[in-house]
Amino acid sequence: MLIIDTALQKRQREGRPIRVGMIGAGFMARGVARQICCYVPGMELVAIANRTPEKARAIYAEAGVADVVEVGTAAQLETCLEQGRYAITDDALLLSRAAGIDAIIEVTGAVEHGAHVVLEAIKHGKHIVLLNAELDGTVGPILKVYADRAGVVYTVADGDQPGVTLNLARFVKGLGVKPVLCGNIKGLHDPYRNPTTQEGFARQWGQNPSMVTSFADGSKISFEQAVIANALGMQVARRGMLGPTVEPGTPITKAAEWYPQELLLSGGPGIVDYVVGAEPGPGVFVLGTIDDPVQQHYLKLYKLGPGPLYCFYTPYHLCHFETPTTVARAVLFQDAALAPAGPMCVEVVTAAKVPLHAGQVLDGIGHYHTYGLAENADTTRLENLLPIGVAEGCILLHDVPQDQVLTYDDVLLPEGRLIDQLRREQEDYFRAAVPAAAHAATRVVL
Repeated sequence: MLIIDTALQKRQREGRPIRVGMIGAGFMARGVARQICCYVPGMELVAIANRTPEKARAIYAEAGVADVVEVGTAAQLETCLEQGRYAITDDALLLSRAAGIDAIIEVTGAVEHGAHVVLEAIKHGKHIVLLNAELDGTVGPILKVYADRAGVVYTVADGDQPGVTLNLARFVKGLGVKPVLCGNIKGLHDPYRNPTTQEGFARQWGQNPSMVTSFADGSKISFEQAVIANALGMQVARRGMLGPTVEPGTPITKAAEWYPQELLLSGGPGIVDYVVGAEPGPGVFVLGTIDDPVQQHYLKLYKLGPGPLYCFYTPYHLCHFETPTTVARAVLFQDAALAPAGPMCVEVVTAAKVPLHAGQVLDGIGHYHTYGLAENADTTRLENLLPIGVAEGCILLHDVPQDQVLTYDDVLLPEGRLIDQLRREQEDYFRAAVPAAAHAATRVVL
């Protein structure tokens, strides 16, 4: 951050601010806009796209920006940018195509729409910053391939728990300590929550009920931990992760007691997981190990305990406050906060939240029909499991009982979707790189 703020101040003095376009105008987008417009020198949020442009206009107004122009073509948008004015539009692809925008922040949480926006932005040489773990956890590896070919940075945003976790993991690695578990601290996990049960909480905080539901039912935590696993080459110990529940207020420094040490010290690639009830929440933590007895002595002196597992943690995640830092890292330093390192290691598969019936059209993530579970990618492939990122809009071919995990054989896919095309490309591209049972030894039988 100390390097980044200095670099941004330099861009501000030179009159060359980073110019950013944002897709989405919901709860998180509102915070991102306010942060960039009010508190980040050397960066400008020059355009916002949303299906309802007036919501984008309202976000600008809250951030103190009044001179806003609604545009309908890329040429109109480019003219607006040349004049130093701010633009809104209902066509997200205009931001992806227009000259004069350095980076796109995608903050919708929509998988199919997000894929179109990101691919188009990559095609036009724009860096990508995602507040959309759902997209990255479904087709992130192939999007990263496209971005690398185009010479742009593709990254999930810092501030969200995955980005904070990767920062922490990089810090731990820099100490010479090997991360063996990357964890997330949750306050609630109930796979049967739905937008009706979460409506009151969502209203209290001005959030979308389906987004709030995705946190409560475990879909979001599954995506967040999957994208961490895919960035670090980690696995899950079992379908759905271990997810221990501890007495509320239990300090996260006790985390080494909650997970099987024989797994974490086995020399494998490490796992991603979560805990319910620990403090400080909603923070993140990393369990690491080091064999050097001299360094072990120092870690004990510095109050990290006797080992062999050491707990490092960040007590908060600040979401939109840190998103501009990710943009600056990408544009100024070509550094990704978090991106897939290769093929999928962990997927998020689809489980029935309620008994489902033949002919039903599945609703979206955080709705009434399904919830997501993290599963190792080799198992997902072997059992032909249906990723929840492609489940919306699928038609059930037969009844499915509650909690059963769906397969591709259970559904009829909608025709003509980009997300399905990208899934096929992803599978073909990485097929040779993924041995059939590359990490089978890491699974725990409990």
